[in-house]
Amino acid sequence: MIEISNLDSSDILEKCVLLVHASEPFVTLQFSLEHCRQMMQGDYKEVYIATVDGNFAGFVVIQLYGTLKGYIQTICVEPEYRSKGVGTALIRHCEERILKVSPNVFILVSSINPGAQRLYYSLGFEKTGEFKNLILQGHDEYLLRKTIGPIRSFVPAK
Repeated sequence: MIEISNLDSSDILEKCVLLVHASEPFVTLQFSLEHCRQMMQGDYKEVYIATVDGNFAGFVVIQLYGTLKGYIQTICVEPEYRSKGVGTALIRHCEERILKVSPNVFILVSSINPGAQRLYYSLGFEKTGEFKNLILQGHDEYLLRKTIGPIRSFVPAK
C-alpha cells in the first residue's frame, strides 16, 4: 500500500537528496549534490514522501506561491518502485493539495525523460511551453499544465 506523508526527518531528507542526485534527468543535467540538497529547501516549498509497506519509495517537492503557483518542482521515485503507481500517487496527492489554492498544476519535464513525459500526459497534463537548452546545451525542458479553469473564476477551498 502506498502512503503519502509530510517530510519530517532530516534522515529521510538526505535519502531524497541522494535519490535525486542519482536519477535522470539530474545526472545528465549535471546537478551537484549540493544543488540537489538546495532544491529540497526554501520558503514556500512542501515536501511529501511516499512509502510502500513502510519503505521509502520516493518524494515530491511542490511550491504553492510565486509566478507558477501550484508548481510540482521535483518528483523522484526509487528505481525498484518505478512503474508501480508511486509516481501517480505522488502526483495525485499534489493535485489534491494544489487545486485547493490554484486552478493550475504545473510541472517541467526534460526532453531526456520520455517515461516521465508519458506519465504526465496520461494524467491529463498538456504541453504549454518549451525551453530550449534551459539547463544544458542540447536538452530542452517542457512546461506542462493541468487545469480546472481560469484563475479569474477560481475560488480557493476554505
